[in-house]
Amino acid sequence: MFQTDWMENRQVKRPKILTVLHQERSSPGRVGQLLLQSGFDLDIRRPPLGDDLPETLEGHAGAVIFGGPMSANDPDEFVARETDWLSVPLAENKPFLGICLGAQMLAKHIGGSVGPHPEGLVEIGWYELEATEAGKSLMDWPSMVYHFHREGFDLPSSATLLATAKAYHNQAFRYGENAWGVQFHAELTRAMMQRWVVRGSERFTMNNAQQGREHLEGRLVYDAMLKAWLQRFLETIFGAPVLA
Repeated sequence: MFQTDWMENRQVKRPKILTVLHQERSSPGRVGQLLLQSGFDLDIRRPPLGDDLPETLEGHAGAVIFGGPMSANDPDEFVARETDWLSVPLAENKPFLGICLGAQMLAKHIGGSVGPHPEGLVEIGWYELEATEAGKSLMDWPSMVYHFHREGFDLPSSATLLATAKAYHNQAFRYGENAWGVQFHAELTRAMMQRWVVRGSERFTMNNAQQGREHLEGRLVYDAMLKAWLQRFLETIFGAPVLA
């Protein structure tokens, strides 16, 4: 009985995922929800608002860098600092996921380049995704994914391409054992998508962008598959937490 009571009253320490956001009201969305449900805690940092990034991930189970309205090529100090900081998870072989801007930072850090489409195309809305053979060997992928970007990335030969699309070829990749990047957004809740559609409506006139109604209608059709994929993807990257 004593042992049972002790175990019930013992404060379990949940492993932390470093969670890097880029605006005051940004949210980790479903990525954060799924990580919390899996047994992780979130250590949220916002470098544009002055938050530091740790010198080591020894006290973390991994890291995620999310998207933002800025470019990986911008001269802002925090952009260069985050991109350079990626040497930490790579050197320590810690699980890392970059989403949109985060993926572009990772691509740039490992020797790739980031820039606009040569024909001025954007991906804003729902677009088809095709897994490569390397991607198919890992898991099933959604056929449609949600985007909100006007830049993409090239990859060095040392990276493994996992998924492609028509306008922007490089959509998902893996570097080494534990670093992953995706150009698209599986993390959006419905409230987040509604906010993006309202606040980003001026971008719907860009070449290849979809109108706001298509964003929300597409969610009704494709989102369940995307959410199921995201859960499997996070499990592949971060595994199950080891509770202390």
